[in-house]
Amino acid sequence: MIHATALVDPAAKIGADVSIGAYSVIGPDVEIGDRTTIGPHVVIEGATRIGRDNRIFQFASLGAEPQDKKFHGEHSELVIGDRNVIREFVTFNRGTAEGGGATRIGDDNWIMAYVHIAHDCHVGNHVVFANNATLAGHVEVGDYAILGGFTGIHQFCKIGAHAFTGMGSLINADVPPFVIVAGPYAKPRGINSEGLKRRGFDAARIAAIKRAYRTVYVAGTPLAQAREKLAEQARDSADVADLLDFIERSERSLAR
Repeated sequence: MIHATALVDPAAKIGADVSIGAYSVIGPDVEIGDRTTIGPHVVIEGATRIGRDNRIFQFASLGAEPQDKKFHGEHSELVIGDRNVIREFVTFNRGTAEGGGATRIGDDNWIMAYVHIAHDCHVGNHVVFANNATLAGHVEVGDYAILGGFTGIHQFCKIGAHAFTGMGSLINADVPPFVIVAGPYAKPRGINSEGLKRRGFDAARIAAIKRAYRTVYVAGTPLAQAREKLAEQARDSADVADLLDFIERSERSLAR
């Protein structure tokens, strides 16, 4: 159902059984997948593609121009997957030419009120953003990561899969997979063992991840030597291999 007061451009592509609430505005280059629900007073603009079965609450702003002074109106996109919950006053910006042209949000994410995801960010699947978590431009967030309330992440940082950030964390370095960080500026506090248990990781997998964590953060060896030890551990653990791959790809320093 499309409310009589909603302004939906005739060129917009609206799927089957989509609901659009009162006074919402949908621009001409927007695509909305089947069964997505959009609350009142939502603005969706620019080249924005939204998948199926999403729930978008009131006052969200999706697909606005990036907050980047280098942006001069070039074509860019916002791409959102399926089954996401996007709560009140959330803002997602489109990408920039310098950042690949698209901001991408995956599937099954839980995104609470006042979250901001800036231009050229890539968010995976099953990620939780608590209230007021904020990503600057070009941030990558892996699957199943949980960002605590008021987390702020510096541009170009990477947050690994299954990582966890405490409330009020200020992050200016990469956070490896499985690691908990907290505090301003955020420092490692261990691994996200409870989260891993809930997702079906058995004791052996968690033990291997703990060993890898100690290698990087507790042993006190330089990172180059820690990487050599991780390479040995990775022979018997795909999870440690993922951790090592993240470290190898890191373009910023790790949170230490």
